[in-house]
Amino acid sequence: MNNTITDTNFNFPGQLSIYKGKVREVYTLENDIMVMIATDRLSAFDVVMPKGIPYKGQILNQIATKMMADTADIVPNWLLATPDPNVAIGHACEPFKVEMVIRGYMSGHAAREYKAGKRMICGVALPEGLIENDKFPEPIITPATKAEMGDHDEDISREDILKKGIVSAEDYNILEQYTKALFQRGTEIAEKRGLILVDTKYEFGKTKDGKIVLIDEIHTPDSSRYFYLEGYKERQQKGESQKQLSKEFVRQWLISNDFQGLEGQKVPVMSDDYITTVSDRYIELYENIVGEQFHKADITAIQERIEANILAYLDK
Repeated sequence: MNNTITDTNFNFPGQLSIYKGKVREVYTLENDIMVMIATDRLSAFDVVMPKGIPYKGQILNQIATKMMADTADIVPNWLLATPDPNVAIGHACEPFKVEMVIRGYMSGHAAREYKAGKRMICGVALPEGLIENDKFPEPIITPATKAEMGDHDEDISREDILKKGIVSAEDYNILEQYTKALFQRGTEIAEKRGLILVDTKYEFGKTKDGKIVLIDEIHTPDSSRYFYLEGYKERQQKGESQKQLSKEFVRQWLISNDFQGLEGQKVPVMSDDYITTVSDRYIELYENIVGEQFHKADITAIQERIEANILAYLDK
């Protein structure tokens, strides 16, 4: 398990700052350039697990950059280059302080809230009579305030976002429009792979010239939930659990070990065997979502490899 990248401390030419999120580390350089490194850290219930997962960063980065390429015709994004399997380089942006969560089905957090008796999530009214994993009549947007590393994201309504001045009405309308367009395209891509895009989140930022662009990850198993399309209706009719393609299996393992990120709860120890299982599941996720075989990068000296590839790109 030593061949993972869980922390970086690079010093690139023209480096101005480092931001460390739950999974990604962002280096801001001169000339409005950002270097985003996808680490092998694993986050669940907004808590970063103590050990890294081999190849996870590569998997997330390669899914995200491919999906950005596949949606660039409908929504502009920040990406310029991917000089390393774990690295994306693009335009520096000022991120909006909200995550645009969009849900096509009542699953995960929404289902837990519904079971607890709530019929309003983020200012969106939910119909009575739904069962877990039912499809909503139309996708719903349930934004969340963006948390710092280790903190919990919190649900917030459109009305509160505007009232608190977190995002202007003009900009928020664009975020909503982009979110719906991306979810529609993501749904179409998923269907071609025999999958259902259940829910996901998008993050946006503003470039120095005021352009709103898509940033961070998109349609990855960390930011999205997928079901297998085949058998979905039959499983719903029988009241059976859906076959999922997401990191929900990690959340369920944590729940079974008495951890949901609540105060006073201790993160259970992940054995090396379990970590290998998680890595294998992430590779399976990649191959199903992308529709291509996953090629493992050389991780014998992962820090050195990443640094060398970034410096080679910057030298150009």
